[in-house]
Amino acid sequence: MSEEIKTQDSAAEMSQEAMDNLVSLKKGDTVKGTVVKVEDSQVTVSLGYKYDGIVPLRELSAVHLDSAVGVVEVGQELELKVVSIDDDKERLVLSKRQIDSEKAWDKLQSLYEKGEALEVTVADVVKGGLVVDVGVRGFIPASMVERHFVEDFSDYKGRSFLVKIKEIDRENNKVILSRKEVLDEEFEANKQRIMESLEVGQEIEGTVQRLTPFGAFVDIGGIDGLVHVSEISWQHVAHPKDVVSEGQTVKVKVLKVDPAAGKISLSMKAAQPGPWETAADKFKTGDIVTGTVRRIVSFGAFIEIAPGVEGLVHISQIAHRHIATPFEVLKEGQEVTAKILDFNPSDKRVSLSIKETEEAPEQPARQEKSRAPKEDLSNPNVSLSNQSMSFTLGEKFGDKLSKLK
Repeated sequence: MSEEIKTQDSAAEMSQEAMDNLVSLKKGDTVKGTVVKVEDSQVTVSLGYKYDGIVPLRELSAVHLDSAVGVVEVGQELELKVVSIDDDKERLVLSKRQIDSEKAWDKLQSLYEKGEALEVTVADVVKGGLVVDVGVRGFIPASMVERHFVEDFSDYKGRSFLVKIKEIDRENNKVILSRKEVLDEEFEANKQRIMESLEVGQEIEGTVQRLTPFGAFVDIGGIDGLVHVSEISWQHVAHPKDVVSEGQTVKVKVLKVDPAAGKISLSMKAAQPGPWETAADKFKTGDIVTGTVRRIVSFGAFIEIAPGVEGLVHISQIAHRHIATPFEVLKEGQEVTAKILDFNPSDKRVSLSIKETEEAPEQPARQEKSRAPKEDLSNPNVSLSNQSMSFTLGEKFGDKLSKLK
């Protein structure tokens, strides 16, 4: 009997000891607990209190959640704040959101002041941007998500990336974030790195990103360089879209790198064989060629006989007849036939003649000058010649002259 009494006393002592070890709670306390059950609408947590506590879905995060499943796991330890206690109903309501919020503001303020980035996960896509949980509700406006315009953000939910804090207002519970600022910094750093590695004359491959009337922007490894419309082809190009298209892979040559201005000048035509290189095997002196009048000047006209190869027709070689100006005969864009008088590809010079391909007009017959009729010396009515005259005078006055001596 005495042994049963001792056992009862021992059980009573253990029960009292267990009671003494139970957590004592009041509203506002910060506690730690272990997740024992996860449901869509709530999470059950063991604190060592006489009954388990409940974290409602709205108190689990600073942002809207569709379900607690996947947000926390069974066995995970959480730091929580006591929201309310009702021992009569054995109801203990806890909040993870409030603890996260208290810790978040100081951390966010520090990151904002230092300009440092933090990683976030998109919790929701709403009108005008993205919502993330940074201990408090953070918002990324649509214009601050990417460096380019995005029409549909539906596939961004659940994605994680780095952002920077653009605005923080604790009183109004407002945090504005920007992913674009992080991307801009990464782009500039990469741009400088690539620009430092580029050399004038270097040939590389790139992808056409954007076309404008004045040229094509080509991506050469994360940064864009401009191929001016005049550098797209050896032939005349009215608009870049006539030659290249967005997304096309092209070979370009570096013409100029300006790190200070952040500009890179590229050339597509310089990365291709020059027209004079191929012309050397295509033309020779004496050839009859067809070309297009590209420019007319006072002393002649420049004829394009192959893409990028122009020859000069001097004004004297335009027509067989005399012309005061080439504009009398030619006009820009006109197709003409010409003969190569001289071809010098090394000096990029071609002398042409249009008139050499045309038959010279017939010259009018030359008229002989009329000659005076021969004089008939036997005719007494005809005047004497100088010779006959001198003879007659000598005879007539000879006797008288001799007497004067």
